[in-house]
Amino acid sequence: MADDKKQKEPKGLPEEWEVVRLGEVIEETYPGEWGDNPTDDKNIFPVFSTLAIDYDGRIDFTKAVPRKLNKKKIEKLKLRKGMILIEKSGGSTDTPAGKVAILKQDFEGTCSNFIQILKPNNSICDSYYLFYRLLYNFKNNLVGKYQQKTTGIINFILKEYFNEYIPLPPLPEQRKIAQILETVDNAIEKTEKIIEKYKRIKQGLMQDLLTKGIDEKGNIRSEKTHKFKDSPLGRIPEEWEVVRLGEILKYEQPQKYIVISDEYDEKSGIPVLTAGKTFILGYVDENEGICNDLPVILFDDFTTESRFIDFPFKVKSSATKILRAKDESIDLFYVYNALKLIRLKPSSDHKRFWISEYSKMPIPLPPLPEQKRIAEILSQIDQAIEKEEKYKQKLERLKKGLMEDLLTGKVRVNKLLEGENYGMA
Repeated sequence: MADDKKQKEPKGLPEEWEVVRLGEVIEETYPGEWGDNPTDDKNIFPVFSTLAIDYDGRIDFTKAVPRKLNKKKIEKLKLRKGMILIEKSGGSTDTPAGKVAILKQDFEGTCSNFIQILKPNNSICDSYYLFYRLLYNFKNNLVGKYQQKTTGIINFILKEYFNEYIPLPPLPEQRKIAQILETVDNAIEKTEKIIEKYKRIKQGLMQDLLTKGIDEKGNIRSEKTHKFKDSPLGRIPEEWEVVRLGEILKYEQPQKYIVISDEYDEKSGIPVLTAGKTFILGYVDENEGICNDLPVILFDDFTTESRFIDFPFKVKSSATKILRAKDESIDLFYVYNALKLIRLKPSSDHKRFWISEYSKMPIPLPPLPEQKRIAEILSQIDQAIEKEEKYKQKLERLKKGLMEDLLTGKVRVNKLLEGENYGMA
């Protein structure tokens, strides 16, 4: 074994803890099987690939597909509660292979041969403790030295990984550690479901509010009770207009707001923004070139993603358009939500979309008082979503800290339990 793969026993562990090799706590291990394309309806079972496993150890069983498997093999291959799965082949340029998941329920199917199935020896090692230990290794890139890159794929050298030393507390303490981490995980999943519920509510409301509107009494309009008219966008309330985005929005190129530094702080300074999923790339200590004329819509000219911004910022990309209302008859947050209903598929040839496409797109435009009523309702839902997302981030930070403390023995579980709710209030 190469020097960089020589195993080192963890140091500074509690006196009662042991140090064992990973393979010593695994009772049995074998790969899954992808099977064949179904040609008839015999011996068909659901099989999922590594794509069904996320980076937090959860499995999306809806991604399983029907495959034909050997009937004699399937009984062994069926996945049972408490089994652990490790990605053997996969990864990406940014993430190593070695994702890990635990079965929280029986599954009457199996996983592909790119996934290794582990059965922990529960007489010495709790399944959930081992799962969180392996997840800790993956999250902290302790699996990096076991990566073998081939053309187009990364293989995880499990045979060598099974020689990795892991700390092993007494079984009762393992169970307490796993229980605490699972409690936080359950809280995260519950919060994610609340966020998704709010997002579904908002999507449904947007469809109604941006096509039918809301009258002075707070009621969504209906053709049974209100007057509608024909328009290029279909039937809309009689008081509304149809306008092109370029008629009501002006755009500014971002050059004077582009950040100078390549090094960002994680917490303090002026935020550096992107219109994409990452949103806040970091913070910088720069006093010039800050966008203060607010609010604005950040529009990514390549991806067409957008963000409503009402705080000072800088940007990273020159492909960002900064959009503002042309006059005070326009509520920008209303327009931002109308913009979100436009669906144009971004191209792969770096085409810029604002001038050529989006500025010409029509949207329905109510009178300003109604724009504001619609914007206020949608803003309230956004605030609820933001509150839950911040709580989720707090839980994720808590989980990261607990994994670092509990799985290394820095904090003993008995002392933590004295703190009652683990800081989840």
